[in-house]
Amino acid sequence: MPPTDRTTGISSAEAQRRLQAFGPNAIEERRTSLWRQLLGKLWGPVPWMLEAVIVLQAMLGRHREALVILFLLAFNATVAFVQERRAQDALALLRHQLQVNARVLRDAQWSRIAAAQLVPGDVVHVRAGDLVPADLLLFDGTVALDQSALTGESLAVDAGPGKPAYTGSIVRQGEASGEVTATGSHTYFGRTAELVRTSSAPSHMQRTIFSIVKRLVAFDLVLVVLVIAYAMTHGLPLADTAVFALMLLVASVPVALPATYTLATAVASTRLARQGVLVTRLPAVEEAAAMDTLLSDKTGTLTQNTLSVAGVKALGDASEAEVLRAAALASDDASQDPLDLAILTAYRVGAPAGTAPARTDFRPFDPATRFSEGVYLVDGVPWHALKGAAGAIFEQCGADDAQREAAQAAETALAAGGARVLAIAAGPAGAVRLLGLVGLADPPREDAAQLIKKLGALGVRVSMATGDALETARAIGLRLGLGTRVCNPRGDDLLHPENCDIYARVLPEDKHAIVRALQQGGHVAGMTGDGVNDAPALRQAELGIAVASATDVAKAAAGVVLTDPGLSGVLTVVAMGREVHRRMLTYILNKIVKTLEIVVFLTLGLWLTGGFVISAGLIVLLLFANDFVTMTIAVDRVRPAARPQRWRVGQLVGGAAVLAVVSLAFSLSLYLWSRAQFGLSAAQMQTMVFLLLVFTTQANVYVLRNDAYLWSFAPSPVMALASAGDVVLVSILAATGTLMAPVPWHLVSVMIAIVAAFALVLDQAKRVVFRRFGLG
Repeated sequence: MPPTDRTTGISSAEAQRRLQAFGPNAIEERRTSLWRQLLGKLWGPVPWMLEAVIVLQAMLGRHREALVILFLLAFNATVAFVQERRAQDALALLRHQLQVNARVLRDAQWSRIAAAQLVPGDVVHVRAGDLVPADLLLFDGTVALDQSALTGESLAVDAGPGKPAYTGSIVRQGEASGEVTATGSHTYFGRTAELVRTSSAPSHMQRTIFSIVKRLVAFDLVLVVLVIAYAMTHGLPLADTAVFALMLLVASVPVALPATYTLATAVASTRLARQGVLVTRLPAVEEAAAMDTLLSDKTGTLTQNTLSVAGVKALGDASEAEVLRAAALASDDASQDPLDLAILTAYRVGAPAGTAPARTDFRPFDPATRFSEGVYLVDGVPWHALKGAAGAIFEQCGADDAQREAAQAAETALAAGGARVLAIAAGPAGAVRLLGLVGLADPPREDAAQLIKKLGALGVRVSMATGDALETARAIGLRLGLGTRVCNPRGDDLLHPENCDIYARVLPEDKHAIVRALQQGGHVAGMTGDGVNDAPALRQAELGIAVASATDVAKAAAGVVLTDPGLSGVLTVVAMGREVHRRMLTYILNKIVKTLEIVVFLTLGLWLTGGFVISAGLIVLLLFANDFVTMTIAVDRVRPAARPQRWRVGQLVGGAAVLAVVSLAFSLSLYLWSRAQFGLSAAQMQTMVFLLLVFTTQANVYVLRNDAYLWSFAPSPVMALASAGDVVLVSILAATGTLMAPVPWHLVSVMIAIVAAFALVLDQAKRVVFRRFGLG
């Protein structure tokens, strides 16, 4: 491979040739083969129980029932597989949109390309906030690299010309250029810079569901023990009892839950992507529903990020022109820092060209020192220009009390208008003196105040975090309608974060402490950020939000990424999150109600009749028919709640239990009435039980899907179609005697009419229960 000319880079044609030779700069994702994914749906506790039932049925000579259950098991696995693949494809599309980019020199022109297109020999430039996109050998500049994700070493490593920078390292400080030495699987650590990382920790909703399922299974185990005891004392066949007991356990497990949850969040993520919000972790969509406090960065999020010089205050015998000139000499175009660019633009308006002395050194702004410094040669003597936070500049120039008081008074006057104030000092080495102050204005975004008001109406309180002084922060807060309670992000103020509207003088590491304080105070916190130092806070928050201008590291840490400036995307995320919450609330309530109703009904049926009121095959068909409809809840039309939503297991189980008792009383009454009224055989009564439990599930879904009357809000076309198809299909099976004993058409119609009337009664009970238990 010929050496690279580091002044021009390689040519585009040569890059394409090397891309063909070395392959893309990515570790090929190992995806499980389709047939293994499909077979995986047949492996687990629920499939095992169904497979045991199939074996038992075959051993008892009930081959038709065994084949029916086998078919339904395979069909349900296929449906779950298809839905999961759809969700994976949707997430893969989002991951593609969030690919890491790199600055590369080709054909003597700098440009940004996808990191996956880098090839050995490319010349790449990295700067603070970047992920190193490939293994590099640096030849210009110096950087501090965070390699903790690769080596576990927490201290940053300094690297300069002749030193390597490995793929996946985070550039903490500085900027440098390097030549690509390895890509993809050939890199030193054998991995690429992965931007989107799906969190393995379960969300609040997942933990809630697992908690509820454990309670349902425990309740079912008690009933199974009672059923076995009854069977043993009444001489019922042991094999039939084992099948019945297994089916009771299967009925308590939400088989369709993974597919429903994944589908609901994936569909929401796809819709968000079309509205300028990219989701990097699916649970973040649902977490948005619970967020009650949003900690927002100021610059570029609440403000326009278009800094301009708003005022200059000279101190002592210095002139305003001298102050502005010194500020410009302490700034640098190459840093592309908005503060530097604003000062340089203001200075160049009236400054004659070529008046700056020769610069010998420049130190960009460092959060640790809180100032930047330019070093120049004037009359053969080093001359320094400094700009930064007033306290830091006071220390550098040894300002006395009188100078400090004068500077603080001038700072207060500038900050009262919302300007960010920088102190300026200059002079020969050892004789640097304070010259004055420069105020920089970053006006609020035109839509910021209205967006904050809208979020407040949704129950989400917005707090602002800014590095500005207290007076500046308070002035901006007033203009945005945030409030005037300004706090220090350290010390006692963090004990009661709900009393803080604004956090001033915030260092990047303080944001993580603020988020932790909010969480310890019982709040569900959202956090917006853009810089590399925001990453810990973005990861800590329940909803980390990387804004449009965020670095790759911030995007990697966040749960969602906004592609449009400002906070408008947050409104979209909150609304979509609450829609997902409402859908899953409907699913969970319906699952609890139906589980309690079915298992208790079947157990009481055994005790009342001395036999099994439904066959194992019909139970499996019942579960399949129910899941066919309940899965469509994931795409149903819903009304998002007006306030943040939390998962409360006690209230969910309590409210659902009350509704289950009402539904159970109805089902038992209808069963006993049908048994006495129509003189049906035992096999026909099993068909009637099957129809009863299918139709009441349909009723429950429509009753529970919203807080108002069931007829007040139309379902989605998908749900309506699935529901109608389900009713028609099971009615035809029952009337024609397919897979069950036949019953007359008029009995099926009577059953539908009675259940429809009961749905209106259950709807009234729901409204009372929802108010009493705080559901919906």
